[in-house]
Amino acid sequence: MRFDLGDLRLFLAVVDAGSITRGAAEAGLSLPAASERLRDMEAAGDVVLLERSRRGVRPTEAGEALAHHARTILRQIAQMRGELGAYARGLRATVRLLANTAAITEFLPERLGPWMAAHPQVDIELKERQSLDIARSVTAGFAEIGILSDAVDAGSLHLCPFAIDRLVAVVPRGHSLAAKDRLQFAELLGEPFIGLAEGALQDNLDARAANIGGRLKMRVKMRTFEGICRMAGDGAGIGVIPATAARRCRRSSPITAIPLADRWATRRLSACIRNEPELTPSARSLFEHLAQPAGRKRR
Repeated sequence: MRFDLGDLRLFLAVVDAGSITRGAAEAGLSLPAASERLRDMEAAGDVVLLERSRRGVRPTEAGEALAHHARTILRQIAQMRGELGAYARGLRATVRLLANTAAITEFLPERLGPWMAAHPQVDIELKERQSLDIARSVTAGFAEIGILSDAVDAGSLHLCPFAIDRLVAVVPRGHSLAAKDRLQFAELLGEPFIGLAEGALQDNLDARAANIGGRLKMRVKMRTFEGICRMAGDGAGIGVIPATAARRCRRSSPITAIPLADRWATRRLSACIRNEPELTPSARSLFEHLAQPAGRKRR
């Protein structure tokens, strides 16, 4: 039986997601391509690797064995590349980093900039994901580092504090809600809403609304927090964004920012890794930098 690294990464993604659809998306493949590749793996070994049902998939005993060896192989390859990179002059390295919306837009730019300037040979493959997916991907070895919130179970991942992210509602000045000191998210469901065009934060808000039996009355979706604030300031509706973004946007848009009182709306963000000895030298350096308090530089 002959499996390549792409086969192993796909198989682990499917096993960790419990779904061929989600696993295919994580591996960057279409569902038909992923399904065909998994069937070819089973045919090559003449063995059933996955039990398929309406609820998803789970590995068979043979699949569990393959998953164990696949994790070991991928971890060793990452270590090999890191060690060889230390000897190769001019060789570029890439660190895979997953983060949620707030981390990417509000915190990472100022934290990544100094480190990347000091390490011109290292590129960052940065992807936006929800915190639950980040925990799964880092655990499975699909990313060296993640930035996630304390709202999810990080399992055995090693965590270091990164930032505190507080969500606020932004409403036009003079709006009936503007005089309140705090708001429950449920109070927003009856209001015309301005959302994000895409991203983990908007997915989270949609899921929170569904959890309490409602849905957001979406009027329009904007690509940036600045766009949401500009629309809210003009009276087109209300939105939910990080407090740091609201403070920045108040300088140019006539909005009022009201903290959300829901517990999930104040999130402690952490940088996470699976196991520090497994990290490449570049990933270890970046993780140590991100684990430093904001304002302190590490080279």
